[in-house]
Amino acid sequence: MVAQRTAELPPQMSVAEFRTVLARIEEAVSQVMVGQHRVVRDVLICVISGGHALLEGVPGLGKTMLVRTLADALDLEFSRIQFTPDLMPADITGTNILAEDATGQRQFVFQPGPVFANLILADEINRATPKTQSALLEAMQEKTVTVANMVHTLAQPFFVLATQNPLEMEGTYPLPEAQLDRFFFKLVVPYPSADDLSEIVRRTTTRTTLTATKVADGMMIQDMGLLARQVPIASHVTDYVVRLVLATHPEGELATPMVRQYVRYGVSPRGAQAIVLGAKIRALLEGRLNVSFDDVRSVTLPALRHRLILNFEADAGGTTPDDVLQHLLVDVPEAG
Repeated sequence: MVAQRTAELPPQMSVAEFRTVLARIEEAVSQVMVGQHRVVRDVLICVISGGHALLEGVPGLGKTMLVRTLADALDLEFSRIQFTPDLMPADITGTNILAEDATGQRQFVFQPGPVFANLILADEINRATPKTQSALLEAMQEKTVTVANMVHTLAQPFFVLATQNPLEMEGTYPLPEAQLDRFFFKLVVPYPSADDLSEIVRRTTTRTTLTATKVADGMMIQDMGLLARQVPIASHVTDYVVRLVLATHPEGELATPMVRQYVRYGVSPRGAQAIVLGAKIRALLEGRLNVSFDDVRSVTLPALRHRLILNFEADAGGTTPDDVLQHLLVDVPEAG
């Protein structure tokens, strides 16, 4: 189990150490992964924030390999859950089993499930039924699991990195809005460039097996998260984040014509929290102790795209959440 640091203690890390540790992690991941530098950086922002990430992309883009490689680079207990239509909630959380002790007495003993780890790979999460998907809700938000009225606390740090395929509709179930809202970022994994594809082919068609070296542990990740939360953010930058989020609500005063036309439900307060914390971490990555408007704009799409619910007109016309958010980034002024 990874040692835990309480939130009351000050972080034992400087900005220079923060950037050094993150650079080592990125270098270790790049030993195995080819390209996808923006996705890797955004996944690390999620991990440092203590949040969860949803990776969406067509098969074969290395989503699962990215999570496995990150687990190799971090000295954390790793667990993979392959989501299938017949997966049951107890297969994730664990269950009580009847066991016999040394005296011959029988009693129920809790058998922990694969969710009791630090880094969870929820592979093809949208292939499980909503009942099974909901088994992760409590774990992702409260970092606990309740089985037979008994609450079991998960080890810290705890991250869920989930993957899903956007193409296949057969045998898939849309993620509930409540679960989507618990993901810090939703990341769209792009197709590799020609140069990256050539390098992927070269690396994967030889007998050499590459593995990332361990360069950080859970204590370092927690210290990085504590340091990020202490980064100051000016009130006018916070106001800009608030106006961006409020502008996603079609019934609100700040809604634009495009939002009123295409959006059914706006972003929850978790969206604003994700933007601010993600912007703080990005500022540290750039070596700054202040949050800029560019930091906010950089994390807005991954923080909000899965929290924005569009209406039928948007679906019929091919309008995506990214289209709406890109419009808002242009239309909402920095000054209120």
